[in-house]
Amino acid sequence: MENESDKPKADSRKNLRAPLIIQKVHIDGERPAFFGYSKNISKSGMFISTTKPIQAGEQIDLEFQLPAPLTGTARCCCEVVWKRPQGTHLPFEPGIGMKFIDMPLEISDQLDQWIKDQL
Repeated sequence: MENESDKPKADSRKNLRAPLIIQKVHIDGERPAFFGYSKNISKSGMFISTTKPIQAGEQIDLEFQLPAPLTGTARCCCEVVWKRPQGTHLPFEPGIGMKFIDMPLEISDQLDQWIKDQL
């Protein structure tokens, strides 16, 4: 039988006081477009509230401002791991769960420390 201490611990997530604006980055050099708002974040991914969810398994490049008091922006490729369509899961809002694929380690570590500091 598996011991509780042997189980991997879930990645900590932090609900944000003010949602982060998430932009979809155009690789061809065009200006990034608004994509949605992040409601919570972890060092490995985030939930994005959006009325235009994309399919699970799709990958997109995203850019967002780091939560205060962190400064700067993060830009990385993300994969949709689940989606919640509009109107089917009331009272929950539509959106997608994103997994960071190539988040720089420095930013991942900053997010992890920021979450720990909020507890």
